[in-house]
Amino acid sequence: MTFRKKAVKPDTFLRSHAESIINDARNELKNPARRLLGKRILTLGGIAMLSGCDLSNDKSVNTMLRRISFFNDDVQALLFNPNEMAPTYPESMITRPFPFNAFYDIDDVPEVDAATYRLQVGGLATGKRVWTLDELRALPQESQITRHICIEGWSAIGRWGGVRFSDFLKRAGADITAKYVSLHCADNYWTSIDMPTALHAQTLLALTYDGQVLPPKYGFPMKLRMPTKLGYKNPKHIVAISVTNEYPGGYWENQGYNWFGGS
Repeated sequence: MTFRKKAVKPDTFLRSHAESIINDARNELKNPARRLLGKRILTLGGIAMLSGCDLSNDKSVNTMLRRISFFNDDVQALLFNPNEMAPTYPESMITRPFPFNAFYDIDDVPEVDAATYRLQVGGLATGKRVWTLDELRALPQESQITRHICIEGWSAIGRWGGVRFSDFLKRAGADITAKYVSLHCADNYWTSIDMPTALHAQTLLALTYDGQVLPPKYGFPMKLRMPTKLGYKNPKHIVAISVTNEYPGGYWENQGYNWFGGS
């Protein structure tokens, strides 16, 4: 969750993704079936045919770009390797201070009472539905020093600690064959991710930052830390998690931003 209101406009963002999908397809689609698909769409005419747009006015261009964004989601999912790890870094490379960023000012960071906090788990999950902070902290903990990449054009390296998300989902009895995991937050933000990313070994339900309890400005009581995703896909102040096969969307995604958001 790393957007301010002055962030890149959706049409500009989608245009950049129309370009990036072409570059991704040219550079990374390796096997013959994928190359054949690439040959069919790597022209403006192919894109227009794919989108069903005549590209003669702003509305048709925006419709085309939205469909290209959805197609980009599919290509990113195709290219995503759940066994490939994002780079990790030595402690000497941690960015201090780690930047604050949100779709609001730092004075508006929500206050969450640790004593009364409860994490709700819903949807396709048959296990424990309500978790306290103490219960989450009692689970096996891991840490990582990884780079946070913001679509605004900056990045920063931080050390995050917490529960491997795949372990938490299994303990909560989640259906890990489901398509999506959605996350809702105390600041009224929400987003959703694909299940392969949820199960990635570096996806962390982060409870600490740099060895200390996660500060409010970084997402207390917890955030989902995913070094394989761009910053706006890493929600803070999480209060509810739901497993579903229905496309959940998200705060920025419903305004036109790319859903998969892989970095």
